Amino acid sequence: MKLAIVGASGAVGQEFMNILEESRLPIDELLLFGSERSAGRKYPFRGKELTVRLLAHNDDFCGVDIALVSAGGSTSKEFAETITKHGTLMIDNSSAFRMDEDVPLVVPEVNPEDALNAPRRIIANPNCTTIQMVVALNALEKLSHIRRVHVATYQSASGAGAQGMAELEEQHAALAKGGEPRVEKFAYQLAYNLIPHIDVFTDNDYTKEEMKMYHETRKIMHSDIVVSATCVRVPVMRAHSESIWVETERPISPEEARDAFASAPGVVLQDAPGDKVYPMPLFAAGRNPVYVGRIRRDLTSPNGLTFWCVGDQIRKGAALNAVQIAEWLIAHRA
Repeated sequence: MKLAIVGASGAVGQEFMNILEESRLPIDELLLFGSERSAGRKYPFRGKELTVRLLAHNDDFCGVDIALVSAGGSTSKEFAETITKHGTLMIDNSSAFRMDEDVPLVVPEVNPEDALNAPRRIIANPNCTTIQMVVALNALEKLSHIRRVHVATYQSASGAGAQGMAELEEQHAALAKGGEPRVEKFAYQLAYNLIPHIDVFTDNDYTKEEMKMYHETRKIMHSDIVVSATCVRVPVMRAHSESIWVETERPISPEEARDAFASAPGVVLQDAPGDKVYPMPLFAAGRNPVYVGRIRRDLTSPNGLTFWCVGDQIRKGAALNAVQIAEWLIAHRA
């Protein structure tokens, strides 16, 4: 099997390589692509040294079975036809195609069969915050239909890529020396701060990031569920956290919810608050699962439940989900 990574030098691209190194996928050849800035860089992979090629409108993708793409929405739109014209399946990490009717939006723990219907040879990877939320919500949906969700996210610097992480590190270093922090990637200084603003604001005063959680959740879960989100950037290096309130058609007890989460694919239950056991980004960073804890009744609604979940944005929220889509397709098309 021949695979390609587009955006190989970025944070998600590097995570693609780490995950593929660990995976059992029978990769005969891996091609790396990037911009002029990253073309020529060399990376080790399974005992070989691979060189990043310049992404260009040519026939480099001829013979490539699957391309894992994380190079930004504008690049995805520009190069989609180049990548797919010879039959390559493009699994795209950007928001470019997520809401297109003829492009499936897939989280393997929730709707893997949707990946089988990709007429444009494009499958979209959902937004990171949506991915970890629907993995958890799916466990509850199997008990009772979820009518509405309120969610507050606590999103790490990794959500803004390698540049976001570097800026947070630099800000802490500058402040420790009594200097002025550089602010470029975020709207304000992130170190020692919270910023209730991720992506641009829309006409309804929700940000695009918040509206993604509304629309993407409905598409993935094939549901009339409604989601109201507030997305906040926090000075954490890696792994996003979410505080989630759900209202279901019938009451779900915390005990039922714990059992459902404990047996759900992709979920790890960490719910013993009396023993200080609950999910935290410090321990979720670099790991694959979505961690769930702080499960309790919602005191404002008889059919309400609230819980806390944490997941690594670069792994399950991006690279791992895309690789899992590829693995599922290979397993079910064999």
